[in-house]
Amino acid sequence: MSDLIETTPRMELSVHDIEHLVEEVRAYHALYSPLLQRRAQREAAHTSLQGLLAPLPRTSIEPMGLAVDGGAPTAVRAIQAFLSEGLWDDGRLVQQHGQEVEQDLGADDGVLLVDGSDFPKQSVHAVGVKRQACGEVGKRANGQAGVCVGYGSAQGSTMLDRRWSVPAEWLTDDAYTERRRQGGLPPDLTCKTKPALAQEMLAAVVQSHALRCQWVVADEAFGGNPAFLDGVAELGLWDFPEGAHTTRVWAERPALHLPPWRGRGRRPQRARLVEGGPQAPTVLGMASALPVEAWTRRTSKEGSQGPMVADFAALRVVAVGDALPGPDVWLVLRRPIETQELKTSLCHAPLDTPLETHVRMRGMRWPIDTCFADSTQLLGMGDEEVRGWTGWHHHMTLVMLAHFFVVRMSLRLKKKPRQ
Repeated sequence: MSDLIETTPRMELSVHDIEHLVEEVRAYHALYSPLLQRRAQREAAHTSLQGLLAPLPRTSIEPMGLAVDGGAPTAVRAIQAFLSEGLWDDGRLVQQHGQEVEQDLGADDGVLLVDGSDFPKQSVHAVGVKRQACGEVGKRANGQAGVCVGYGSAQGSTMLDRRWSVPAEWLTDDAYTERRRQGGLPPDLTCKTKPALAQEMLAAVVQSHALRCQWVVADEAFGGNPAFLDGVAELGLWDFPEGAHTTRVWAERPALHLPPWRGRGRRPQRARLVEGGPQAPTVLGMASALPVEAWTRRTSKEGSQGPMVADFAALRVVAVGDALPGPDVWLVLRRPIETQELKTSLCHAPLDTPLETHVRMRGMRWPIDTCFADSTQLLGMGDEEVRGWTGWHHHMTLVMLAHFFVVRMSLRLKKKPRQ
């Protein structure tokens, strides 16, 4: 069995460990307070950060106000107004957040982590609520859906940005007109798929030049979207998405020919496969046909349960696009020794990418799930009591900042020498 291949560490601090880091919270808040124009906004932001970081059973507005300011009605109302109605540009805080992430986690081989973030919500008046797949409860339920991009490196992981995936009927159905008005939906908002929203966030990260990154890791919901993968390539990033077993590839580039012109109509412009040539097998069929010696056993750190042992194979294959051969790509196969559940990925990384790098990227699927879990269980990501467009974005921004504060403190306190 080979040495452990590290992915990214979990933060080692809990909210209980940082309960007394008052000065550190104040210094962290000071990084962002210049981006808030009014004193009341700066004070509410500080109170909100303290509340999210407090060890509370439920991190909603009233418990936060009680924990930080003794439950003063003015404090609770100030947090409510700050989140739901505050005229502050949370996009500026997100940009500053990216610069702070670079300072502590940035790496040349940094990984952008893409995943959906869904939360149950019963109120039909909250923006975007409908019965849909909800990842948090593992089934269909009334809830809101979003997309998040995180960042991971050998130092740690955190969330970078988020988008709200608003159902089409909320934007086009006349029955939702009043709810759109009450929720403050932008009048020019259009319905976009989760892959399209993720692509916007990835482009924003790359174009900001604030954070080093090279890889994009995503699940099958994004990996099965050709437009998303094309967008990743256009940004100069290497994708490592999970794929379907039915995806077809060629082991070798098939022969093409230009059909002869028969003297009538336009001359053929598009090459076609030579008749009788090899058919592109599915990746499942290709994996099943591999000999034992093609597999290599590796141990990698995946998730909170420690090292995972699996057999890996990495093959150079030819992707299929519009029934014709596309680029040469890596087909990466993973088969855990315990479950034997095959996972496949098509990766556009360079030819000289070593197997160990593929193994590490396969293991980079778990950090974003851990960020969601920590933010939900410890920092109240799903506890917001706001219903509108503005409130959701403001709340999610503060949760991202609170999560990274814990990550940053975990790193910095770990580096301090013992007294």
